[in-house]
Amino acid sequence: MVAMLLDAFSFVIFYCNMGVRKEKLLTGDIFNIVKSELETLVELQKTDTRIRQLNENIETAEERRANLEEEFEKHASSIREIQNNRDQAQSKRVELEAHIAESKTSLERANRNLTTAQDQKQYEAAMREIDALNKQVSKYETGILENLEIIEEAEKVLAERAEEVANLDSDWEKTQADFEAKLGSNKAELKKLEGERKLVFAEVTPELASIYNRLVTRSRDGLAVAEVVDDACSACFMSLRKQLLVDLNTTSKILTCENCTRILYVSNEEHVEATAT
Repeated sequence: MVAMLLDAFSFVIFYCNMGVRKEKLLTGDIFNIVKSELETLVELQKTDTRIRQLNENIETAEERRANLEEEFEKHASSIREIQNNRDQAQSKRVELEAHIAESKTSLERANRNLTTAQDQKQYEAAMREIDALNKQVSKYETGILENLEIIEEAEKVLAERAEEVANLDSDWEKTQADFEAKLGSNKAELKKLEGERKLVFAEVTPELASIYNRLVTRSRDGLAVAEVVDDACSACFMSLRKQLLVDLNTTSKILTCENCTRILYVSNEEHVEATAT
């Protein structure tokens, strides 16, 4: 039905609105006029598709920026966690070494008490203190070994990721700069295309522009014009009837997909192949 309306509409436009006398319009003239308008629609559709993409990029910029920051933080936090574990182990090691030094000082005193003990009670007290201090020193030394293992493992991982660690901040700065540059480029391109679109849209007749806008508004993907690819509509992927394919390559009509009603067009390459066969 839409195809029939478009056919009828096309002839009304060409015979009435374009100011061309009916008797001077040959079939070839009609084909050239329709083809020209269709090519304009294709150009308009490509422009609108790009504008739609750019608008989506710009509208989702904040969300994508937040995702980049989250991804960076996850990446950076894994390195910071290793560095923090190493630093904590080093601090703990220093603390344990200080405890050992204190314990050894106490051991020296306890040993002096042992050698100067005047009775059995003093002797036993000194022995108990020496035993407790030795156990304490042993515990501290075990703690130092455990922390040394943590330090060594952390240093090994950080050495393997040395370049990554060194470039962490600079890489993030570059990522941010690239993102902002791309966003700025998208905004500039959008402004340029919106200006170009006005010029292209002005070339389309009001009737065809109305149909185009209606199809764009109705479709979720904003497509009003669809290329024929592998004998199918590239928008809905429905295979086209053979007669419709023939008409697309041989007639002057503006035809639509019988499934999604989008305006169909055949690329130059496809048209050459179809004509040859």
